Amino acid sequence: MQPLRFTGRTLDVLDQTLLPEQEVWETCDTYELVAEAIEKMKVRGAPAIGATAAYGIAIGAQQGLELSKGEYLSYLEGVCERLAKTRPTAVNLFWAIKRMRGLISENADLDVEDLAKLIIGEANLIAEEDVRLNKQMGQHGLPYIPENARILTHCNTGSLATVDYGTALGVIRAAHEAGRNVTVYADETRPYLQGARLTAFELHRDNIPVTVVTDSMAGYLMQQGMVDLVIVGADRITANGDAANKIGTYSLAVLAKHHGIPFYVAAPMSTVDYELETGASIEIEQRSSDEVVFIGGKRMAPEGVPALHPAFDVTPHELITAIITDQGAVESPDTERMAKLK
Repeated sequence: MQPLRFTGRTLDVLDQTLLPEQEVWETCDTYELVAEAIEKMKVRGAPAIGATAAYGIAIGAQQGLELSKGEYLSYLEGVCERLAKTRPTAVNLFWAIKRMRGLISENADLDVEDLAKLIIGEANLIAEEDVRLNKQMGQHGLPYIPENARILTHCNTGSLATVDYGTALGVIRAAHEAGRNVTVYADETRPYLQGARLTAFELHRDNIPVTVVTDSMAGYLMQQGMVDLVIVGADRITANGDAANKIGTYSLAVLAKHHGIPFYVAAPMSTVDYELETGASIEIEQRSSDEVVFIGGKRMAPEGVPALHPAFDVTPHELITAIITDQGAVESPDTERMAKLK
């Protein structure tokens, strides 16, 4: 299922904080509402965030049509700035905004209405490309998924995290469609439970066998010989192949290395940030401790006790067996091998 529906003037966003209990669509008719949907994680997943930001700019472009040309261009820059402040780690957000800014700059001589039409068209193109590239990624990942594979994954990397199909789950979907008879263990992924709520929801709907496990069970599963490979997504990959992903991913990579289990990262090329040399330069989003302390509105820790909540961690490239992209896969990634994808 697709998490976004653009009507031409508004963006309907599937509120993922309410899944799987409720399927609620929220209509965003201003760029500010689009920004808030990203900040509040109603829409999430790096590729989906990028497409959503592009649509936010498209909506903003239509809000400012009454402005003069000079005012309009300044206003559009303000729209881009607002959307860029929503979440700091996922590079797809900044990739999409940079692409939209480039389009605006290259066509600044057009009148306001024609420029707005171009912006809308570019946002639609970004969304369409995402689906196509995800399916390409799935095919590039197929050689790494053996028959009857038992796969461990983390967070949600499926159609809900993209415009459609998925990144790591896209590879799993491709294997399922190819008749590989795969089964999946989905880490629940605290504190937002994207694995339990979203990944299990998607796979169950697609009739792909899935079992939810707590994050702390991963080592046990590997020790018992119950996992053949791990595949996860990424929110930013640096020039040397270090990968930032949902908090808990690094722990899985360390466990997989210890048990001799392949560890794969699947992400589109828009997630690769060649401007950062290593993962040490990635800004890690620090979210509210309330998202850890409260579950379903109920306090799970004593009053006055805080909680840490880094939303992501970074997996060093040395722990990654291969990075799977829409342009192909890079085995044993490092700076030299990653550069060949440029």
